[in-house]
Amino acid sequence: MRVSQWLLLTTASGLACAAVPAFAQGAPANAPQAAADADSGIIVTARRQNERLQDVPASVAVLTASALERTGAVKAEDFVKLTPGVTIVTGTAEAGDTQINIRGINGARDAESSVALVVDGILKTNTAQLNQPQGTLRQVEMLKGPQGALYGRNAAAGAIVLQTLKPTDTLTGGAKLSYAEYNTWEATAHIAGPITDAAGFVLSGYYYKTDGYYKNSLTNAKTVDDKENWAIDGRVMLGQGTATQLDLKARYGEFHGASLPFNAAFHLPNFGAVNPAFYEDVNKHPFNFYNNIRATNDQKSFDISLKLDQDLSDNLKLVAWGLYSDVKQNLVADGTSADFARFISAKDSRAQPAVDACFASTAALTGYPVNQPGGIGQIPVPFIFAPANGSTFGPYSPTTCDGTQYQVRNQQDFSTEWRLIGDNGAINWQLGAYYLHIKRTVGVSLGADTGNGVIKQFYNAPDSTNPTTLLLADRFKTNVYAAFGSVEYKPNDKFNAGIALRYDIEDRKSSSLVPDALDPFTGGPINPGQAFGALMPQHARFEQFEPKVTLSYKPTSDLNLYANWGIGFKSGGFNNQGSAQIIKDNFVSFFGADVTVNDQYKKEWSSAWEAGIKGSLLDDKVTFDLAGYYTQVHDMQFFEFFVGSFGLLRVVSNIDRVDLKGVEATVTVKPTRGFKLFGSFNYTDSTIKKNSSRPYTVGNKSPYTADYTFNAGMEIEQPINDTLRFFTRADYRLTGPTWFHTVQDQSIPTLFSGLLPISALKLPGFVGDGKYDVARRKAFGVVNLRAGLQTDKYSLSVFANNLFDKKYLSEVITAVEFGGSFITPGTRRMVGVEGSVKF
Repeated sequence: MRVSQWLLLTTASGLACAAVPAFAQGAPANAPQAAADADSGIIVTARRQNERLQDVPASVAVLTASALERTGAVKAEDFVKLTPGVTIVTGTAEAGDTQINIRGINGARDAESSVALVVDGILKTNTAQLNQPQGTLRQVEMLKGPQGALYGRNAAAGAIVLQTLKPTDTLTGGAKLSYAEYNTWEATAHIAGPITDAAGFVLSGYYYKTDGYYKNSLTNAKTVDDKENWAIDGRVMLGQGTATQLDLKARYGEFHGASLPFNAAFHLPNFGAVNPAFYEDVNKHPFNFYNNIRATNDQKSFDISLKLDQDLSDNLKLVAWGLYSDVKQNLVADGTSADFARFISAKDSRAQPAVDACFASTAALTGYPVNQPGGIGQIPVPFIFAPANGSTFGPYSPTTCDGTQYQVRNQQDFSTEWRLIGDNGAINWQLGAYYLHIKRTVGVSLGADTGNGVIKQFYNAPDSTNPTTLLLADRFKTNVYAAFGSVEYKPNDKFNAGIALRYDIEDRKSSSLVPDALDPFTGGPINPGQAFGALMPQHARFEQFEPKVTLSYKPTSDLNLYANWGIGFKSGGFNNQGSAQIIKDNFVSFFGADVTVNDQYKKEWSSAWEAGIKGSLLDDKVTFDLAGYYTQVHDMQFFEFFVGSFGLLRVVSNIDRVDLKGVEATVTVKPTRGFKLFGSFNYTDSTIKKNSSRPYTVGNKSPYTADYTFNAGMEIEQPINDTLRFFTRADYRLTGPTWFHTVQDQSIPTLFSGLLPISALKLPGFVGDGKYDVARRKAFGVVNLRAGLQTDKYSLSVFANNLFDKKYLSEVITAVEFGGSFITPGTRRMVGVEGSVKF
């Protein structure tokens, strides 16, 4: 029996045994579910306990069931756009690829997330789950600042805490269906009710499908950003409302669609003197797609959990849970290295079909209108070697000359947490332990393209349809151990002080899956690191002590002055083995690039301060929250993307120190019944203080951090008659200018700086230098609008997302040493109609 299965069975048995004695006492009838708005104020669980939002000594943004219904929000992407100081990049490469930035701390792609996802008290363990729908939502809490001491692993920047529907006393249910432009369908449905007097269930489903906004002009097909996503969630609760509660949940979901909807933009100002497209502002790029390989992305996810809530006495409670998760995802797409003529000759005669296919496809597509400065000449040789009739392809071209790529991200994990909670009046305390076991396989396989499709495996022989030219593939195993505790002291209604402590240990191992094989086009090993010996197993241990202190003083019942400080932590890890050697050979040694990458990246830790004031005026007609914060981030993890004659490379590096300081304000006004106005603002001043990976970037801004965000909107609900109501909600979101790389206004050498002196053009190296002042995303504002009619059972509405069809960018992945960026367009206007029913 595998370790994860054994651990799962052991934990499930332990939870069941802990529950048996109390069930023997007999269980009363299923108690009603506590409503989020049971109090005059919103009730949240931001400190692992029920309390009014106004009493929490920290910034917390809340979306109630009503707000979720009015906005149509179902996943993290939707929540983030309604929250100040939080931005997101998701789905720009693949479905499970999500980075959430809170107040300047970003979740680096290929590393662990900086934001914890907690669903019904259980910490999800795979970053691929961050932007998945999680059942029938009843409340969303967005917590900012380090939350590790309270909510656990990977909460350095904050946490997303979700509460979903619990079983109801009588049979209830609901369904919602919407249709919008681009053949876009979205549907949700749920049913809930009792099984026996002491047991109940919830079953829900989700479905989404769209043809997408863009078309592949080569194939005349909507295969650029199409997607289909569905999920089923089930929940059974035993002893709800009694001294012993068991909560069993299971979820299965699938995603099938496109991947890598990128275009390339060059940032070579000296080339731009000849053709302005070589020095392009990313915000002005015209998007066109014409890849010859259908870019696909497939993901399957399954998780199952069991949670126990056991009252041991009047003031002592045990909360324990176990979670098993399995996520498998892969993508197939065109490659990126055509412009370096990698596939125009073969050292191994068995790879000659790929060479022939490259020349044949180029000849057949000569003159095809690709994005400038690209151009398809008579031969696939780059223009710098054959100015008269050579080609400039760029990535994802219509020819076979850019090759193929196959990427895998598979992860299985098991986790469990046991927590004792004590309530002794003025003193409340918690004490517990956490364990997580992860098995992860990550790989990037690049190959040539004979025009006969892609074989979905890491290594393909030279005589296959896509012979492997570069392989980065590793298996990772991680064991996480943590102990935690907290004490809260509340001597009276005015003063509250708390301290929480957590100690994390992450033990990580990595082993290479790359075989001893040769690149059939260069004759070298398929992983350049193999030229210096076998790729050896790696082992490292990362540890961190994470305290958090909170203080709160309420001079009146309507005013709360608060302050908090905490340490955030995110484990270090391993890049694919051989990454450091690839960078050294192709960039540092070749043209003197000032960049350092290691096969092992360091842990990230941060020290965060926050102080603020929140309260209400005019009998709760006005509520407000004003906060200031300062955070020092040490060894911030940052995703880098490298492109060269070897193909592509994804790595995580460290920025030694980043300082973040800012201010945030939120105001809600309810002047009359059924009418609400709301607004919020965040400003973040970020500065790179030290960066050994790229020393010349000191003084630049933190990557992926918007200078500011601004949200404003209104909500109206007015009766038409005794049963029918009119409602409308409008939301405006302004996102400030954003850099996506540590390199910003600088001008530095690129691969072209090394190639030009040895090319037929014989130009000096500086002509190929890149300048990246045009790689910043400019500020953009998006308006969403929803309006309709509603009764207690039925609702019919129209909606418009991105009402004014604002064109903006989702992400800019700058490949600095390549001299350009890979850019992804944001979503366009979507107008549709939605109907719902409840019973």
